Amino acid sequence: MKHGPEDAIIVIDVQNDFCPGGALAVEGGDEVVPEINRILRDFPVRVFTQDWHPIGHGSFASSHDGAQAFDTIRMPYGPQVLWPDHCVQGSDGAEFHEDLHVETAEMILRKGFRHEIDSYSAFFENDKITSTGLEGYLRGRGVTCVTLVGLATDYCVAWSALDAVRLGFEARVKLSACRAIDLNGSLDAALREMEAAGVTLY
Repeated sequence: MKHGPEDAIIVIDVQNDFCPGGALAVEGGDEVVPEINRILRDFPVRVFTQDWHPIGHGSFASSHDGAQAFDTIRMPYGPQVLWPDHCVQGSDGAEFHEDLHVETAEMILRKGFRHEIDSYSAFFENDKITSTGLEGYLRGRGVTCVTLVGLATDYCVAWSALDAVRLGFEARVKLSACRAIDLNGSLDAALREMEAAGVTLY
């Protein structure tokens, strides 16, 4: 289905570390690649995001004495899940999945590169204030509706969709082209929150 000039697809973090065998593997993460590739060219505006952490990033459990992966701590901007080291700048794990049609991207947005703050959303760092610049790019392209796909449904996809609605975009999440981490019920919580905010789940 061809989409109009106001429609963008945002492909979230389809990177090796989030796929099977990666440092923070999402179950079935690589399964989204064929479906994303199939629909990419239907959208006139195509944005890919790439998690891009420096060594020793503040969201890594290894950066906190005595912490374990998947613990939650308080950061100045609020609660932060601590993750295994992943998507380190320049590493193989940070690269896009080799079968993803990255050549179709018109913009590749790197996020999570500030040492002291994580960035789930494609629009804002986790303080919900520091902008990535994506809003301005989309508005400059005349985009009013965004379709989100990728990894992971309950973190970076959901946070991006919620921010899109908050910024006044129509937001759609194609669930068959997403996979979730589902940490302590995080998937159900994210789906409920997106629906309540007016995100279209299909």
